[in-house]
Amino acid sequence: MSEHNTLNGKVVLITGAAHRIGAATARTLHAAGANIVLHYRSSRAGAEALQAELQAVRADSVALLQGDLLDTAALPGLVAQAHVAWGRLDVLVNNASTFYPTPVGSVTEAQWEDLMGSNLKAPFFLAQAAASHLKTERGCIVNIVDIHADRPLREHPVYSMAKAGLVMMTRSLACELGPEVRVNAIAPGAILWPENEMDDTTKARIIERTFLKRQGSPQDIARAALFLIRDADYTSGQVLNVDGGRSLNS
Repeated sequence: MSEHNTLNGKVVLITGAAHRIGAATARTLHAAGANIVLHYRSSRAGAEALQAELQAVRADSVALLQGDLLDTAALPGLVAQAHVAWGRLDVLVNNASTFYPTPVGSVTEAQWEDLMGSNLKAPFFLAQAAASHLKTERGCIVNIVDIHADRPLREHPVYSMAKAGLVMMTRSLACELGPEVRVNAIAPGAILWPENEMDDTTKARIIERTFLKRQGSPQDIARAALFLIRDADYTSGQVLNVDGGRSLNS
């Protein structure tokens, strides 16, 4: 593999990276040569375990960064800490997300602030804080959105609106930060089930609506992120659906 096709020496900040899609993305980008700044909020044990796992492969290649992304005033400081780790920042992956139902008639202001904050506000202010570093390195941003940004998920209006806003943020920042910085997004479909209870009938119905008739994996999202970061030099402002074709099914 040529140097152009590796991430050797590049630094990637991934939010919410201790578990699930974030952890899979960290593993994949690390295997491609990147140094990882692994952000977590409360999952310290998971973050430390992942750091140990990756540093057993390559020493001094993973830094941990703890922070509450709802604390907007602290976000520039988090980006500054990420930059200090290796003296550069090439990629921001906005992966951290909050997801739960908010049926109309029951939505509280606290739920609104939580869902909008984690899924839209924090990604924007992180991107704003990281922009100068990313421009220096001609880097990129990858936002993890959702197929429900286009097709609202019943009983999840606030989450769906927040992810729709993140799609527009992707396009807007591609305009604002170009030509130095590319900004793209990945929209997962049936990759991981919510951590709250979901019955087998519902899972089967969701899978049946995909063209590939199977569930995806976190590695599918991680490989899409690797493509957008490493290989998609002439791609910006785009949303890559990784959903087995479900978003095309009425």
